[in-house]
Amino acid sequence: MKFTPGELVISKAGRDAGRVFVVVKNVDENYVLISDGDLRKIEKPKKKKIKHIESCGIIIDSIKERLENNIRVTNADIRKQIKAYTLNDKEV
Repeated sequence: MKFTPGELVISKAGRDAGRVFVVVKNVDENYVLISDGDLRKIEKPKKKKIKHIESCGIIIDSIKERLENNIRVTNADIRKQIKAYTLNDKEV
């Protein structure tokens, strides 16, 4: 499965199981780089196996465009977007 930069994912395995992250980059067919802007900063994203994450089905367009155009994405932007989408999911 191919993930899109800017897509929200949930970790299924490891110490970070259950946490929500944003895909920063596809490394190869087995790995992606993910960040949550808190424990895993955008400057040092976590390399995670694709089989250990699950897609939320949400792509954050503002972050996707910035990542594709090599425009700086801040940790605050990532935290803000994750918080906005996870609060919306819990209300539904």
